[in-house]
Amino acid sequence: MSSLLMPGFSQYRALGLRVKTDVPLDSIRLSDPFILADSNTATYYMTGTGGQLWKSKDLKTWTGPFTIIQHDPASWMGPQPMVWAAELHAYKGKYYNFATFTNRGQKIDTVKGNVIERRASHVLVSDKPDGPYVPMQDSIYLPADKPTLDGTFWIDQDGKPYMIYCHEWLQNWNGTMEKIELKPDLSGSIGEGRLLFRASDSPWSKEHDEAGNIVPNKVTDGPFLFRTQTGKLGMLWTSWVFDVYTQGVAYSESGALDGPWIHEKEPITPPNYGHGMLFRTFEGKLLMAVHSHSVSEDGRYIRIPHLFEVDDAGDKIVVRAPFQ
Repeated sequence: MSSLLMPGFSQYRALGLRVKTDVPLDSIRLSDPFILADSNTATYYMTGTGGQLWKSKDLKTWTGPFTIIQHDPASWMGPQPMVWAAELHAYKGKYYNFATFTNRGQKIDTVKGNVIERRASHVLVSDKPDGPYVPMQDSIYLPADKPTLDGTFWIDQDGKPYMIYCHEWLQNWNGTMEKIELKPDLSGSIGEGRLLFRASDSPWSKEHDEAGNIVPNKVTDGPFLFRTQTGKLGMLWTSWVFDVYTQGVAYSESGALDGPWIHEKEPITPPNYGHGMLFRTFEGKLLMAVHSHSVSEDGRYIRIPHLFEVDDAGDKIVVRAPFQ
């Protein structure tokens, strides 16, 4: 573990690093936005792919980005891992960073000509919402020979903590959603992962196979668990409808993680929005954070965080108008 602590705001300015203030949300370029509304500091903390942090008091303007992840360069992650889909969760007096790390220097498999790099969901801890987030006891949460991503956090009906994550389609050719039990302090995992559902279970995701037939898409991406006000357990997750990035929702018939999971027939957000999560504002309004997905004229992907109002009064959530 590195002994260097992440610099604070004044130190960033002294170092000449590019921390900005009063940045509108739609001016930030960020995939997989995740917002922690921390009542202890009356501050919203937003992170996502890249692992950096933005702060806001009102969800309108933001300060950042700050570097908050302090991984172990001697671990399997290597000195400069890619960081995807970071999330912040408050739990039992501490703050936890669930993120996906990729070491591009380690190759774990080759499937259908695709070389698969070592990639896995992992958990770091901090005493403060703005970090630094550092490693805990277990250096590995998920199997080294299995590319996993987009780990998220949930306490199930049995009172135990779990990580819900995706086994990447590039290896199994039909992405899965899985769960694994975590230790009580989240410092490692217990046992093996268990299947919740497969990408092919979706009635709304679509792609063309090699023969041109329309089949379910292979991608599972971005799980997020929630309960409606009636107690119904749901899961947001994202895939594709041909070339359109799309988010759907499934509900557990048993009310527990093991399901069975019944997928809604239609997507829950407009086309080209996905990887969503839900949080409540300090005023009690339920919002969904997602990113929009578009392609510029020069072929680059553009991903911008957006907020939608959500109604969870019934057994199923309803996405309303964009948050103003």
